[in-house]
Amino acid sequence: MDPQHAPWWARAVVYQVYPRSFMDSDGDGIGDLGGVLLRLDHLADLGVDVLWLSPVYPSPQADNGYDISDYQDIDPLFGTLAQLDELIAELHRRGMRLVMDLVVNHTSDEHPWFVESRSSAASPRRDWYWWRPPRGGFAGGDPSAEPTNWQSFFSGPTWEYDEASGEYYLHLFDRKQPDLNWENTEVRQAIYAMMRWWLDRGVDGFRMDVINMISKDVAPDGHLHDGPPIHGSALGDGSASYLCGPRIHEFLQEMHREVFAGRDAALLTVGEMPGVTVEQARLFTDPARAEVDMVFQFEHVGLDQGSSKWDLRPLRMRDLKASLGRWQAGLADVGWNSLYWDNHDQPRAVSRFGDDSPAFRRDSATCLATLLHLHRGTPYVYQGQEIGMANYPFTSVDDFSDVESVNHFSSEMVAGHDPTAVLAALRRMSRDNARTPVQWDDTEHAGFTLGTPWLPVNPDHGEWNAAAQRDDPGSVLAHYRRLIALRHENDVVALGDFTMLLHEHDHVYAFTRTLDGKVLLVVCNVSRTPYPLAGLLPQALGAELVLGNLPDAGDTLRPWEARVLRVA
Repeated sequence: MDPQHAPWWARAVVYQVYPRSFMDSDGDGIGDLGGVLLRLDHLADLGVDVLWLSPVYPSPQADNGYDISDYQDIDPLFGTLAQLDELIAELHRRGMRLVMDLVVNHTSDEHPWFVESRSSAASPRRDWYWWRPPRGGFAGGDPSAEPTNWQSFFSGPTWEYDEASGEYYLHLFDRKQPDLNWENTEVRQAIYAMMRWWLDRGVDGFRMDVINMISKDVAPDGHLHDGPPIHGSALGDGSASYLCGPRIHEFLQEMHREVFAGRDAALLTVGEMPGVTVEQARLFTDPARAEVDMVFQFEHVGLDQGSSKWDLRPLRMRDLKASLGRWQAGLADVGWNSLYWDNHDQPRAVSRFGDDSPAFRRDSATCLATLLHLHRGTPYVYQGQEIGMANYPFTSVDDFSDVESVNHFSSEMVAGHDPTAVLAALRRMSRDNARTPVQWDDTEHAGFTLGTPWLPVNPDHGEWNAAAQRDDPGSVLAHYRRLIALRHENDVVALGDFTMLLHEHDHVYAFTRTLDGKVLLVVCNVSRTPYPLAGLLPQALGAELVLGNLPDAGDTLRPWEARVLRVA
């Protein structure tokens, strides 16, 4: 990317707000737009450029708002359209932008489109969703009668039987999240019109939920294909039929022409794309192709997993280097990286990749932040990450709220698996870890609400909260401020070339960033073991310290120490 003509988002930092858990303004225990407005100065003080707002649309909340029943309104749970307009205005006044979540692979089953589609096999909107008869030779509702053998992301089959019409509808996620049929031109045009409506309202772009699933691999006769069997399941993996399907580039290019082309505003489009490869990402993010500005990929957050996210494995640092290094190299000349550890679907990074023990929590949180933010790409901060929030100490399955976690436990019990082992995996990987309320202060409910929070507040909030860190120069929060300022002030951080070092080292993650003769050396010790620098990176000795997470840097890299050094 040419530094002279780099888009604004190359130097930007994005902050994700999961509104249900961010800040409650009305005492009902659920975060809302009024709460976001109350905490905007926290974001301005942090220095972020973009607020990405997870869904606040009307929804039955089967998947916490990712099941939308009306694309052009605000759920009363979260507030009003007037408050959304106020949020846009207040962000713009502070020099920030608003990116909305766009969930258009599926709707809620309570969306008027689906209600009409379901009303009759002759409905004009029947083809707006994926309706199929039972498998040949089977009666509807019978075991194995589903049109394909695909397993849902939330356990069980991807097909739900509708007795009234004798057909099944497709839902890759929850049964209350039927998939839209993007093969239908009217569906696409309705979505584009909705997107234009939000942009006209002042929204600055979209984060597009599982957008690489909108194109399904359909045979000429409309048939969808079975997937290979999943080990330990009666169902199959249908991902080859819906991940980056045959028309995905066509659809995204059409979306760009219909929605974004010709607008003067500085917009941002981010595609969440599970299973996307580096080679595919180059195509999606090549500016000449006009599809999306950047993608969310999941390779690095799958390195500590086996056959599924619940099959836990130790993270090997050399695997992380190989993965992130491959993405850095693959998108060096074309396209752009999204950089993240945490989001609303991932457990807390300090507990997962760091060390959340009392001795090392602050240091590992700041070390991981430094490692990530110094890569080439646009960093994403997930709410609470900037104060070192950790996983919740779940004790029982009754503590969990997330539909994915609850369904997984139920299916594992039906399969006869050990509940203790299943609970251990849930405790580590459940999405609920990311969804406990943000810890603003040390009061009863961490300053999140005056009511009863929808999810319990982490009991560690007495020590780990924003108020305690706000004026502490040694805090996690202060370090995030410095990291974000460093990106804004130094083009070598935002735009410089990336070169991985020490590829095989088990604990030290090191790389350089280079631009116009300026060279930064980044060295991070992601372990409790100290390492003398002389034997590893002698060029680090005596180099100018630009930013570090520990005071009094010497010749030894201390546990969880991170340094950004100027070597040229």
